[in-house]
Amino acid sequence: MKRRYFVLSLVSFGLIMGCASRKTKDSPQLSVEVSTNPAIAVSSNKADESKITSVTEPIFAENGVAIRGTDPVAYFQVGQPVQGNKQFTHNWMGVNWWFSSAKNRDLFVASPEQYAPQYGGFCAFAVANGYTAPIVPEAWSIVEGRLYLNFSLRVRARWERDIPGNIARADENWPAAAAKFRG
Repeated sequence: MKRRYFVLSLVSFGLIMGCASRKTKDSPQLSVEVSTNPAIAVSSNKADESKITSVTEPIFAENGVAIRGTDPVAYFQVGQPVQGNKQFTHNWMGVNWWFSSAKNRDLFVASPEQYAPQYGGFCAFAVANGYTAPIVPEAWSIVEGRLYLNFSLRVRARWERDIPGNIARADENWPAAAAKFRG
């Protein structure tokens, strides 16, 4: 119960701090789960990598399903979000990922880091600003072969104003934002 209250508090804080100035039709629900499987931290700052050798990567999920059930491979294959099917499920990092086909599931299984969204699937703009927030599958971008998701289409437009700067800040902020999320 304490963890759920903490998660909802963090999400609320993220909403107040800029991931949305008002509720829109594409605003996500506020229930969030987190995976607690260990993973190696990724940092663009080499000095930081020596400080963080093994962390638990949080993954944004609802009801144990990543990206609200959207097929992560479809963003790369068809250039748009495609709803996954529970029939084609793969558990990675303690979270279920749904796919629109067995082929997409198999591609993900072979190379999950290639297809999984950055920052555990949390809002890239929020992470650039030092906190985590949920996403909607329709607010996405692929930059240099990496999938980035955002809280809403409006927030994605703000994130896209300075993609290189936002990615650099998010890469720097992610280890601390992830640690804060985990509590």
